[in-house]
Amino acid sequence: MTMYKQIQLRKGKDESLRRFHPWVFSGAIQHVDDGVDEGDVVRVVTASGDFIAVGHYQEGSIAVRVLTFSDVEIDDAFWQSRLRSAFQMRQAVGLVTDPTLNDTYRLVHGEGDNLPGLIIDVYGQTAVMQAHSIGMHRSRKQIAHALQKVMESHISNIYYKSETTLPFMTADDMSGFLVGGGDDNIGVENGLKFRVDWLRGQKTGFFVDQRENRSLLEHYARGRRVLNMFCYTGGFSVYAMRGGAELVHSVDSSEKAIMLTRQNVELNFPGDTRHEAYCEDAFKFLSTLNATHNYNLVILDPPAFAKHRGALHNALKGYTRLNQKAFEKIERGGILFTFSCSQVVTKDHFRNAVFTAAALAKRKVRILHQLHQPQDHPVNIYHPEGEYLKGLVLYVE
Repeated sequence: MTMYKQIQLRKGKDESLRRFHPWVFSGAIQHVDDGVDEGDVVRVVTASGDFIAVGHYQEGSIAVRVLTFSDVEIDDAFWQSRLRSAFQMRQAVGLVTDPTLNDTYRLVHGEGDNLPGLIIDVYGQTAVMQAHSIGMHRSRKQIAHALQKVMESHISNIYYKSETTLPFMTADDMSGFLVGGGDDNIGVENGLKFRVDWLRGQKTGFFVDQRENRSLLEHYARGRRVLNMFCYTGGFSVYAMRGGAELVHSVDSSEKAIMLTRQNVELNFPGDTRHEAYCEDAFKFLSTLNATHNYNLVILDPPAFAKHRGALHNALKGYTRLNQKAFEKIERGGILFTFSCSQVVTKDHFRNAVFTAAALAKRKVRILHQLHQPQDHPVNIYHPEGEYLKGLVLYVE
């Protein structure tokens, strides 16, 4: 067995690890062995020298991301075991059944699948792998080899895309195919087709985490006039159209996003005149709405307003302002789908911001649904920070 170098904790700083929390913060560390580099696998021991965990070391606030609480080697067998467990869960919840209905899902969701720092999304025959830690970046080829073994006939290609998640790395191998190749980038979700731009798109190319919420929106869309703000690739718009919406307008500040939205609408509803797309700032668009645009189903799915705790106050003000605009413009009897994907914004934070917006707009509002991330974005019960997506479906009088 490989003899890993060690990280020793301060006295009393092992309590969270004994509760299986997968992070070791830098302030908890008493001693780091000489020669430990970023991305190395290390053993974590208590102040008295007792083993407690194995993980990836990295400089910064989160110094160790725990891979296992067993004193084992991080080898091919380890990666295969972890990936097999993740795949079996997706099979168990029915996401890997009929590829003509759904071939798009998240296979690995970081801490939620006991692989902190690693994201893998599957689109048809292509798995897109993304590292959020140097340790996972350094392990990418070993992980890809294990992934081939576990997925067998389910995938043919593995694309690596980490230039945006590890921006401090400048190596040429931050993106590209580790296995296979090709440009078949059509993913199927609940029978709808979407172009997935894993080369230049956000995240791994598509926001898989809104799948169940898009399905719920489809249920409410019949006969409604729909406004999809921050539309990105137009996921909510396409579902609304299949749900029988009277009209669907998509808005995003990115020309590229508008192009992808139009392509996805045309892919599923060629020649359908119910859809229009606008490249414009969301706040400006909502502020300048006039009586000719009477929407009674609105989606607000903005990018993360707060990526760290220092930005929380301004983020909450942003959510309040955005939702107030929507409350002021939505028709009586309208339905608002509103979301936050900011991890540091709790459910209570978000609800209070939306409630404040409703009060400022002087609208009567009732909660129909409280939304969250889907089953392929699981939350490790010992890592509540993994619950990042929250949403509300509101009936507005």
